[in-house]
Amino acid sequence: MVVDFGASPVTGIHVLMVEQLREHFGLEQKPVKVNEPYQMLGEVEEDLQEAMGVDVIGVSPSSDMFGNPMKDFKEYRTPWNQVVLVPGSFTVSVDGKGDTLLYPQGDNSVSPSAKMPKAAYFFDAVNRQKPLDESKLDPEDNVEEFTRMTASDLEYWKRIIPEAAQAGKGLLANFGGTGIGDIALVPGLNLKAPRGIRDVADWYMSTLMRPDYLHYIFEKQTDVALENLVMIKDIAGNMVDVAYICGTDFGTQDSSFCDLDTFEQLYAPYYRKINNWIHENTPWKTFKHSCGAVEPFMESFISSGFDIINPVQINAAGMDPLLLKQKYGDRLTFWGGGIDTQKVLPFGTPDAVKAHVRKQCEILAPGGGFVFNTVHNIQANVPLQNVLAMLEAVRQFGS
Repeated sequence: MVVDFGASPVTGIHVLMVEQLREHFGLEQKPVKVNEPYQMLGEVEEDLQEAMGVDVIGVSPSSDMFGNPMKDFKEYRTPWNQVVLVPGSFTVSVDGKGDTLLYPQGDNSVSPSAKMPKAAYFFDAVNRQKPLDESKLDPEDNVEEFTRMTASDLEYWKRIIPEAAQAGKGLLANFGGTGIGDIALVPGLNLKAPRGIRDVADWYMSTLMRPDYLHYIFEKQTDVALENLVMIKDIAGNMVDVAYICGTDFGTQDSSFCDLDTFEQLYAPYYRKINNWIHENTPWKTFKHSCGAVEPFMESFISSGFDIINPVQINAAGMDPLLLKQKYGDRLTFWGGGIDTQKVLPFGTPDAVKAHVRKQCEILAPGGGFVFNTVHNIQANVPLQNVLAMLEAVRQFGS
């Protein structure tokens, strides 16, 4: 059974838990590197990968979601008093309420693009959308962040992919730019003055009110993404196993954000273009993230060319793992679903955690097509003993 902890921004571990795990396993005590500051995810280094039994690692773009180049790391003391490493241009301030404000590209002369409320453990996007004037809406304003890879970008990938491939593990690559309608990207966290539709509510309403506006954005984005994939293909070649395509959520806990007709008309054409190109030109498998009750979308995900679905939110309506395995297990790889992260992992006993993990593995692992991971990232306040119980259950099942 393949195991992933930390290969992607939706299968990661909060920096606080990474620190606790390093201490538990007797590994070198040093500040944990933040490799995704929006959710404050920590880098799972090679020594911790081995201790946790990790089989898959990931590579990501040279800059984070806020436009900070991932280099020149410096120490930063978090609001919960943990010293971590952040990119050199990472810039924050604390407001009068004790909330931590984070600035795009490290420029504190502009409005912050994210806020970490006091006593929280990760950031929320700040709505910086200007008042909408329907007569002046221009979809070009929503495509400024989708750009062609530069010579510097390509040099970065030429260096980072072979380095990662030398580890001899499965390699998941998040090249960026393919997240069609990903709500985490809509606010333009890396832009100093984002234009267009950037408010989450307005964006979702636009799927019904302004479909032509979104089609324009998705078409432009897809064109650029395909140009970038052409350039990256010769660099990545057979070294990459999985391409992270999109993190757009279509499900809520009990229902969905849109109906199947909207998915097929608005999103699927662009997914098919990207996935078909990848399947025709590379050996990579394609990875789709969507939280929530998305069982009704599974056939559409498959027909859109996706090979992998994550996080397999087993506690959402209709997401019975036995049903999923029976109906789709021969056509989709389930990446996640190994343990419920809303109730069992944070609030169950270690014995309950072990029993739950064993049951999920017994359902999802037979015949392959399963990568063990939690239902989304492991959060900061999960009891360490529960995480250790999960790892023990995975080892016992694998043996």
